[in-house]
Amino acid sequence: MPVERRTRVRFFLAFWLFVLSGVAFLDRTNISIAGLQISREYGLGNQRLGWIFSAFLIGYAGFQLPAGFLAAKYGPRRVLTLGVLWWGVATALTAILPSGIPHAVALLIAVRFALGAGEAVIYPAANQFVARWVPQQERGFVNGLIFAGVGAGSGLTPPLLTWIIVSHGWRAAFWFSAVIGIIAGAVWWIFARDTPEDHPGVSRSELKEIHAGLTLDASDLPGAAPTQTRISWRAIFARRDLAALMAGYFAFGYIAWVFFSWFFLYMAQVRGFDLKASAHYAMLPFLCMTIFSLVGGWLSDRLTRLYGLRVGRCYLASVSLFFTAIFLVLGSQVHSPQLAGIILAGGAGALYLSQSTFWSVSVDIAGRSSGVFSSLVNMGGQIGGAITASLTPWIAQRFGWTTSFAVAAALALVGSLCWLVVHPERALEV
Repeated sequence: MPVERRTRVRFFLAFWLFVLSGVAFLDRTNISIAGLQISREYGLGNQRLGWIFSAFLIGYAGFQLPAGFLAAKYGPRRVLTLGVLWWGVATALTAILPSGIPHAVALLIAVRFALGAGEAVIYPAANQFVARWVPQQERGFVNGLIFAGVGAGSGLTPPLLTWIIVSHGWRAAFWFSAVIGIIAGAVWWIFARDTPEDHPGVSRSELKEIHAGLTLDASDLPGAAPTQTRISWRAIFARRDLAALMAGYFAFGYIAWVFFSWFFLYMAQVRGFDLKASAHYAMLPFLCMTIFSLVGGWLSDRLTRLYGLRVGRCYLASVSLFFTAIFLVLGSQVHSPQLAGIILAGGAGALYLSQSTFWSVSVDIAGRSSGVFSSLVNMGGQIGGAITASLTPWIAQRFGWTTSFAVAAALALVGSLCWLVVHPERALEV
C-alpha cells in the first residue's frame, strides 16, 4: 500500500498570517516614520499628528465587532483578502493627497479612519482560522507566530521606510506599502481555505490530527455546515472574564501604541538621536516583540501541557505585564539615551510575551464564536491605543515623558491583575 504523505498546511497558512500581520503593521506605522515629513508638509504639530494616529485606531476599534461577525459568517479567506485590498487602497490614497490641499488634516483623518476600519478584520479573521485549523496544544505557538508579524512589520518599517523616504520621499514609502499589501493578499486568496476539509493540499493524517485537537463542539465538525456560523451572543456577554480580558487588552494596547506611535519621535526629539540613529533604535522594541511573541507562544503551550490552561495562559500573561511595568519605569528614568532605548525595548518584549495568550484564550473559551469574542477583546486594545496616540503627547507636554511612561506602567499593573480573574478552562456555555 502507498504511504500517505504527511502535510503541514496549517503551518504554512499560519506563516502567511504572520506575513499579513507584518504588512498590516507596515501600513499602520508608516505614518509615524514619515510623521516629521508629513507634519512639515501639511503644517501639523504633534497634537494634530496624534489626532491622525487616533483616527486609525478609532476606525479599527469601531469595526472590530462587524469584522468578527463577518469572519465567522463568511470565513477568513474572503474577509481577509478583501480587507488587505482595502488597506492597499487606503494607503495609496494617503500617497496621492497633494500638498497644499485645503483641510489636509481632516482628509488625513478620514483616510486613516478608513484604513483602520479595513484593518479591523486581520486578527478576528486570523483567530477564526485558528479556531478551525489549529489544535489546542499548538495555539499558543501559532498565535505567537501570527503576532510576531507585528514586531517584524513594525521593526522593518523604521530602517526600510527611512531609506525610501530619504531616497525618494515619503509618498514613495506609502506606495511601497500599498503594493506589498496587495501582493500578500493575492497569495492568501490563492492558498488559503476557510476549513481544512476544503483545502486540497491537506492530507487525511493532518485532517485527523487537526480534528483530534479542536475544542469546537460537535456541530462545528465536518458535516455540520448549516450551524457552523451560529454565534452564541448571550453566552459571550454572560462571561465575566470577557470584561477582564477587554480591560487587560486595553492596557496592552495603550502600552503597545506608545511604541508604535511615539517611540521613533521620542528617540529623535527627547533622546536627541538623528533620523538614522532613531530608526535603528526604533527597531529594538519591535525586534524584541518578534522574538518574545514567539517565545511567549511556545512557553504558553508548554506550560499549558504541564500545568493546565490557567498557568499556561493567565499566570504567564500576568507575570509578563508585571515585568513590563518595571521596564517602562526604569527605561524612562535612566540618563543614557542608548541604555534607555535598550531597557524600553525590553519592556516591549515583556509586553509581547503575553500577546499570544489574549488570542489563544479567546479560542479556548469561545470555540466557534472566537471571531466575535476575540474582536470584542481586541476592541478594548484598540481603544487603549487610540487614547495613547493622543494622550501620550499631551501628558508629555505638560508633565514630561517620564510621566507618560509611568502612566503606561500603571496600566500594565492593572492588566496584570485582570488576568487573575480569567478562566480559560471553562469553555463558553452555549
